[in-house]
Amino acid sequence: MYKKTLSCAALLWLSTSTVVVAGTLNPDTNAASQPEQLYPTLLPKEALPELAQIGQYSVGVKTVQLVNKKQFNPSSQTLEDRKLTVEVWYPTNKTPTTTPKAVYRDETRLGLPFALQGNAIREAEVVNLTGQPFPLVVLSHGYTGYRTIMFYLAEHLASHGYVVAALDHTDSTNADVDMVNAPFSGFFSTLLNRSRDQQFTLDYFTNTDNFVSSIIDTQRAGLIGYSMGGYGAVNTVGGCYQFNQQTAATFTGSKDVNVINGAIALLNTCAGGQSAPAKVDPKWKAMIAMAPWGGNYQLFNSESLAKITTPTLYVSGDLDDISGYKGIQSLYQKTGGDSTYMLTYHNARHNIAPHPAPHIAYQNEIDLGHYFEPAWSNTQLNTINKHFALAMMNCHVKNQQDKCAFLQLNGQSNEQDAQGNPTPAWKGFAHRYATGMSWDMKKPKP
Repeated sequence: MYKKTLSCAALLWLSTSTVVVAGTLNPDTNAASQPEQLYPTLLPKEALPELAQIGQYSVGVKTVQLVNKKQFNPSSQTLEDRKLTVEVWYPTNKTPTTTPKAVYRDETRLGLPFALQGNAIREAEVVNLTGQPFPLVVLSHGYTGYRTIMFYLAEHLASHGYVVAALDHTDSTNADVDMVNAPFSGFFSTLLNRSRDQQFTLDYFTNTDNFVSSIIDTQRAGLIGYSMGGYGAVNTVGGCYQFNQQTAATFTGSKDVNVINGAIALLNTCAGGQSAPAKVDPKWKAMIAMAPWGGNYQLFNSESLAKITTPTLYVSGDLDDISGYKGIQSLYQKTGGDSTYMLTYHNARHNIAPHPAPHIAYQNEIDLGHYFEPAWSNTQLNTINKHFALAMMNCHVKNQQDKCAFLQLNGQSNEQDAQGNPTPAWKGFAHRYATGMSWDMKKPKP
């Protein structure tokens, strides 16, 4: 476990992390609407990206409550226990044909409840391990969001032999934030805690006794963050924050120099809350930052980005109007390491990672705008995300060298060059089923 340290200017802000399990929850018993199926029709197998196809394992899911002891609370300005609700997906021996499937319940940004039908089995026993243990993948949502906003990705990875832990980042969920009257009430907590929450989750599941201890690989893990989750993920693998007077004032809303300086001391950390020089946890073997925020404000230190060695995939829409495509391109260009990639969805905005909008979100623009992509099907985006997420994790976390070929792509996916001449389809994609994307990757140093 890595000790979180800060400079004296931050006073007592953070202590060493300790963890306990407070209990488990069963969201399927909560009252809400009947669950809706967001993915009623799948493409034929021949039309699916190769790695988007379901894996060999049935998937179980359980909700657990974790507590990170003595963490700084910006609202109270004191050290308090930070409670985190975490959804955990994992391989199981049970089959959904004999057991009811899980239902994922949450609420929209305006507080409208919804229920989504999943494919995992609630409270199923973990699989009987007969081979290699399963690596952990941590999923981290944006501001605002919720732990199941990428449930499609969690279920998919678990079916291929991963344990997936997705957090409700406290102070940053749809339920926590009043998007009409106080839309930025949880934003400073988000800036402070995203990377810390991610590292804490890794520490808990790989260092303490828990219900997946018998099957989890304690030395290999992946990290996937969307939007503010991506902001945290870049930091967690070594991209140190560099808030200055201007950006700290902007995101605290304060003109008080003492407040601004205190915020800078709190925020300018690295790799899960460490002061420089920070040591990135070597368990992180791959990171995916989807529409990561922060590059548009130059919040990451360029020298630290250049020292990142964790294999990294950036994913962005070229019309992202929240995180800014140029800001994300800048992060890609500054990130070191030979295994650095960037996938661009052309004509996509920011909402490239969430599941499709629940029916109730279509009642108003605030809720629909949390999911909707004007030019892309969210289902298709989700399908492609499954493919590339599994390629990254299998190649760099499980070290399956044959899967690395799915990341060795060039240029456009449209099957024609700039002169209109035909080119082969991207590896893993059927002919005519991959348009509107481009791929960049760092060339190995000679």
